[in-house]
Amino acid sequence: MTEVYVVGIGMTPFGRFLEKSVKQLTREAVDEALADGGLGVGDVEAAWFSNTTQGVLEGQYLVPGEIALREMGFQGIPMANVENACASASTAFNAAYTAIRAGTCGIALAVGADKMYHEDKARSFEIFDGAIDVHDRAATFERLNALGAGVETPADAVLPNSQRSPFMDVYASWAKFHMKTFGTTQAQLAHVAAKNHFHSTLNPKSQYRNDISVEEVMAARIVSWPLTLPMCSPISDGAAAAILVSGDLLDRFEKARAVRVAASVMGTGVDREPDDYRRHITHLAAKRAYDMAGFGPDAIDVAEVHDATAMGELQQVENLGLCEFGDGGRAAEAGETRLGGRVPVNPSGGLESKGHPIGATGLGQIYELVGQLRGEAGGRQVEGARHAIAENGGGVYRFEEATCAITVLAGPGN
Repeated sequence: MTEVYVVGIGMTPFGRFLEKSVKQLTREAVDEALADGGLGVGDVEAAWFSNTTQGVLEGQYLVPGEIALREMGFQGIPMANVENACASASTAFNAAYTAIRAGTCGIALAVGADKMYHEDKARSFEIFDGAIDVHDRAATFERLNALGAGVETPADAVLPNSQRSPFMDVYASWAKFHMKTFGTTQAQLAHVAAKNHFHSTLNPKSQYRNDISVEEVMAARIVSWPLTLPMCSPISDGAAAAILVSGDLLDRFEKARAVRVAASVMGTGVDREPDDYRRHITHLAAKRAYDMAGFGPDAIDVAEVHDATAMGELQQVENLGLCEFGDGGRAAEAGETRLGGRVPVNPSGGLESKGHPIGATGLGQIYELVGQLRGEAGGRQVEGARHAIAENGGGVYRFEEATCAITVLAGPGN
């Protein structure tokens, strides 16, 4: 099967754009990706469109991609819509990659767009209600709460679950379990958040660009203990896109900027005990991705991971093998995952600060890593970056993510 390359990338700024439609955000990202790859609309042979919120907030439950892309001039080609919770955009990327590998098309578009802000803020949080088993909701949260048993929330930090995503409580349960098992501290989580907020000051497309100290993170408003507000991703509007091509067509493009997809893997969980970390959904998928790529975590120079909270980053750094299980907090505190550290993680600012428009998030990670491997990331450039990995998870099943996507990329000439 042919190799697959990313030749074009595009991304809108992430933020609050009540005045822009899904169609407008889609156009901005796709136009930038086409221009970046030196392509026109007519060159694209198939498209995958990722969106999770338009049905809930606008009633566009069906064919959002065909509608958004048709107005841009995409006609007569296969299109498919992708919903896979927060992993939707990476799933669209995986589908485009798989189609090219299978030989069904030579040039494919993966694009994700979401508008999460609504004039009625309570409506925005309705988006998350369907990302767990709706027939098992109470039992799911009972299992999650049991994970943190023995790590008590301070009395002055107990807050009602209102005007926040239920996923903040999910991550808080995971954080307490990690604290209980490995001795991880709230301060170490604050180091993750402070690092990502610093990184975002170097990214002009970030939703937030304010540097925050560890002490300020610790002192901020509690969302769901031990998580404070700067440790949690915001809701966001935005879009991101990538153009993938078959290696057989690479002579048509600028090879010095073409980034090879060394692996693209999807995964779902397996039955396991909560403390059986080596059978975590992400760890199993990462092992398959490394096998496909032909190199392991020691070769990774830069990573973008799904830090819907600081706990998410800490957990996924371990699952990807970038440090040992239980060592994620220490690695963050020691600066190993900061720009200039052993393996920079989320140089974009991550979901915590760059933003998290669910249907675009995974392609936003690809946008960052392709730029890093091309040496085009400006002030946040990881020097000498040759290999990169992205991890993007979605939903909750029992006590871990319902699905995940791992993408491994190799820079030009690698």
